[in-house]
Amino acid sequence: MIALLIGAGVALLVALIGTPLFIKFLVAKSYGQFIRDDGPTSHHTKRGTPTMGGTVVVAAVLISYFVTHLIMWMMNPDSAGPSASGLLLLFLMVGMGFVGFLDDFIKISNKRSLGLNARAKLILQAAVGIIFAVLVLQFPNEDGLRPASTQISLVRDIPWLDLAFGGTVVGAILFVLWSNLIITAATNGVNLTDGLDGLAAGASIMVFGAYTIMGIWQNNQACGSPREAGSGCYQVRDPMDLALLAAILSAALVGFLWWNTSPAKIFMGDTGSLAIGGAVAAFAILSRTELLLAFIGGLFVLITLSVIIQVGFFKLSGGKRVFKMAPLQHHFELKGWAEVTVVVRFWILAGLFVAAGLGIFYAEWVVLL
Repeated sequence: MIALLIGAGVALLVALIGTPLFIKFLVAKSYGQFIRDDGPTSHHTKRGTPTMGGTVVVAAVLISYFVTHLIMWMMNPDSAGPSASGLLLLFLMVGMGFVGFLDDFIKISNKRSLGLNARAKLILQAAVGIIFAVLVLQFPNEDGLRPASTQISLVRDIPWLDLAFGGTVVGAILFVLWSNLIITAATNGVNLTDGLDGLAAGASIMVFGAYTIMGIWQNNQACGSPREAGSGCYQVRDPMDLALLAAILSAALVGFLWWNTSPAKIFMGDTGSLAIGGAVAAFAILSRTELLLAFIGGLFVLITLSVIIQVGFFKLSGGKRVFKMAPLQHHFELKGWAEVTVVVRFWILAGLFVAAGLGIFYAEWVVLL
């Protein structure tokens, strides 16, 4: 618990102090956001606002994670250092953040609202996702537990939903496809949510808060732990290190949100949204809560579905629309809701989804107990 407090504190300070310094740098370089012409007209006033703020969030997470482990080692040389699960999560977060950084940099350097073309972006994301999926099936600990397994999970692995039913090679291939489906869904979900000041950051704080609680609980109820109660123990490789990273991410986003809340002084850009989405997907896979992500990240799911429905209905109906505009948050803007009203109400929805996810997580443990 001391590590969580140190990590969150360092992350909060780095993001809170580092963001305005990064804003000054971006302003000096004239690196500002370009706004879509087909978006709400109220957004045109945001043109030129510094973007790529996700760079600060990623940096804060990396600095805080390694500084925390260094401090814990100085306090106790026998303490466990960075774990395989923690490093793999950072790999996916940084990898996806790098793809987003390239996208953002092309936008600002070419002074347009379009960055990487869809094909290049998809290839880069797939490359990072495939490497991650292959690596998480490696690195067994002393008990033979790996960061992930080929079994699909809800709040723990489901034995009868094992992707390795056709053999080890088939299972590995299916797992790579399954993992990349989760990664693609999470990164796109956060990316689509990032459209209003503070919306994605605020919702993500709640999601990572949930993973902090679940990581602590999984560590306390780990199989073989003296605190384990009954058959409801968890087989997660590094739950406490995952809880540390979740706390760090929440704190880093709180520091960033101070400057990103309406009216935003900086946007997170694709650098931030893809990095956050990658981290969310990694938590779901590494904490063995893959299907539960649909509840915990319910706001991201809802907003993604609004885009799918809009595009699908537009094509099938020959040009008609279900919403005034997709993603969903812009529909309510065009209905006359103030931006702050949309953001706060969507935060409430995000909180309700997170509460439902935590409720399911705890209820399953009680039933097994």
